[in-house]
Amino acid sequence: MGVGECQGAARVVGGQGWSPGRPSVARREDRVRFWRSVAAGVSSTDAAAGAGLSPAVGSRWFRDGGGMPPISLVPLSGRYLSFAEREEIAILHAQRVGVREIARHLSRSASTVSREVRRNASTRGHALVYRATTAQWHAERRAGRPKVSKLAANDALRDYVQERLAGAIAKPDSEPAPGPDVRWLGRRHGRRRDRRWAKAWSPEQIANRLRIDFPDDDSMRISHEAIYQALYVQGRGALKRELVDCLRTGRALRVPRARTRARGKQFVSSELMISERPAEAADRAVPGHWEGDLILGLESSAIGTLVERTTRFTMLLHLPRMGGHGDQPREKNGPSLSGHGAEAVRDAITATITTLPEQLRRSLTWDQGTEMAQHAQLRIDTGLQVYFCDPQSPWQRGSNENTNGLLRQYFPRGTDLARHTPNDLDAVAHALNSRPRKTLAWKTPAEALDELLSSTEQAGVATTA
Repeated sequence: MGVGECQGAARVVGGQGWSPGRPSVARREDRVRFWRSVAAGVSSTDAAAGAGLSPAVGSRWFRDGGGMPPISLVPLSGRYLSFAEREEIAILHAQRVGVREIARHLSRSASTVSREVRRNASTRGHALVYRATTAQWHAERRAGRPKVSKLAANDALRDYVQERLAGAIAKPDSEPAPGPDVRWLGRRHGRRRDRRWAKAWSPEQIANRLRIDFPDDDSMRISHEAIYQALYVQGRGALKRELVDCLRTGRALRVPRARTRARGKQFVSSELMISERPAEAADRAVPGHWEGDLILGLESSAIGTLVERTTRFTMLLHLPRMGGHGDQPREKNGPSLSGHGAEAVRDAITATITTLPEQLRRSLTWDQGTEMAQHAQLRIDTGLQVYFCDPQSPWQRGSNENTNGLLRQYFPRGTDLARHTPNDLDAVAHALNSRPRKTLAWKTPAEALDELLSSTEQAGVATTA
């Protein structure tokens, strides 16, 4: 019998067609381990290393999956043979142990073992050779049930989704407004750059609007998750990858939620989180607890804001640019020439807050911006206990966020904030502190602060007497 006949007989016995290629090195367990690490907030490179894979493989899996796992992370049912059982079968089969004896050893049916050896054996040689890795690869490949996506099978639905997502906008007189010509770069759009103009309906808006536009046509139904997968997951077809530019985030890949929650800075420890802030700061009963932030303008200009939680009294920090900004390249690991680096913000807070009595310097709550990297020295210089909000949680500084919105009346977005002098900032702060507030029973922040200081002084005199 020639070589071709031997291979043909082996394929007939093994029930296999032509070989689909070289078996993958990574098994399902490796993929599950990788995606679980990604879901926990680990980068694709570190997740690949933890799964025993190369960084390039991890990056490719993350990119091809659109940032989300393409497989179920639920453990397989015990009805299926595991890789460990396939290794036992391979060892015993190589020792010429019978099928029934192998089945008794594994507590499996003899027909299960016989079908496994026949169906998943390697057929690349001239004989049937059972290898655990090859058998596992065949089983995982056969277990996949590729399904044609709904958008690829329904032209009308695909056209509707694409028109609402990426359709061109028009002026009120129906004249097209193409907007800027933006080239697809394969990644998220940069900051302060042109973006593609489109109708830009969100997938959730599209999915829910279909029920209104086609109330009696059940074929015109799709979930928002299916639209996201058509955009992000390679191989799903129907929608082009560059249409992610029409999403509001503009992300080229989905970001696991755990990764966004783990974006805290290295200089922030658990002892400095807002959950450790004393209760007297949360209920606003005791003055002296402050909230701070930066409002940003053009060309890296910024103004610092400090708001007292009880009285809403506002103080503004002048943060001028340093010499050489824009004229020379920034020194590596050197100070920020924009004027709102860690050292500049620390010095500005120190110079401003130390003008207040000590009883009004209890704590300061800030977000996790790098401008507060010098918080330890700030605590030594001012006596303020510094606490940090959770990542992406601006509502934890509600008074400061509200005040920043009021300040935008004087310092609009898209303007150079560095042109304002300290006297200008004092004037704006005085305007806010002289404005009556509903939350203060229509008193002004300045009046509320004066009342607190007067009551504190009187209490001190009474105690001394």
